[in-house]
Amino acid sequence: MNDGTAVLPWFVIRQDDNGNRYRVGRYATKAEAEKIANSLDDHGHRQLYWVEKLSQNGSAH
Repeated sequence: MNDGTAVLPWFVIRQDDNGNRYRVGRYATKAEAEKIANSLDDHGHRQLYWVEKLSQNGSAH
């Protein structure tokens, strides 16, 4: 957070029927990301949603 921007280390990830993965959004807290993932999951589509945290090296895991 050295450039004045907010740190958003939590991602909501979506996987479609073909196995393609997309970052849906970034959030400040795990609870906020889980709330969004659960909300999207409740729509009854066949896509999968989950939460991952940005690692120190910049990749989500």
